[in-house]
Amino acid sequence: MDYWDRLGWKDPFSSSQYTARQQEYSYRFNGDGVYTPQLVVDGRFGFVGSDGREASSAIQKALRERKIPIAISNASRDGNQVVAHIEVPAPDQNLQGGRGVLYVALADNRAESHVARGENAGRSLAHVGVTRILKQVGTIDLSSGSAKEVVLTLQPGAGASGSRVVAFIQDPKTGHILGVAAQKL
Repeated sequence: MDYWDRLGWKDPFSSSQYTARQQEYSYRFNGDGVYTPQLVVDGRFGFVGSDGREASSAIQKALRERKIPIAISNASRDGNQVVAHIEVPAPDQNLQGGRGVLYVALADNRAESHVARGENAGRSLAHVGVTRILKQVGTIDLSSGSAKEVVLTLQPGAGASGSRVVAFIQDPKTGHILGVAAQKL
């Protein structure tokens, strides 16, 4: 989210794209706007991210939901390019011709930022799972199989402590996550 950048220190991992995504979830949850820390689980549950009890409950509910399988293979990095094969096999049950939006993200396993201003001025913050790229690959027909070759271009410095490729399918109407997979690079 880039809405904190106006306080005199630019978060090196912020993005207007992530702010827009968070604002859309706030709208879906009939919220009073975006805030930090906010946690969204499975595209179904949104709440204050520091609420451990609520997080545990939402994760348990999400684990009970049946997901569409996604396979990531041949993921590799060559310089600033990451290539991966994403496959959504034909379902074993009829999904009634539904459609989903396939996203692919690249996330750093670990990262650090040095805060210049604001309430954390002078501190170094450690981060995990820092999304560097979030790409909407396209809409897929959930009643048939699909395969995509995805190419992502990294910014300098990304992935210095290792990375992972994450693919997920989102229901375009509800925002619910229908399937997800991750693979380390």
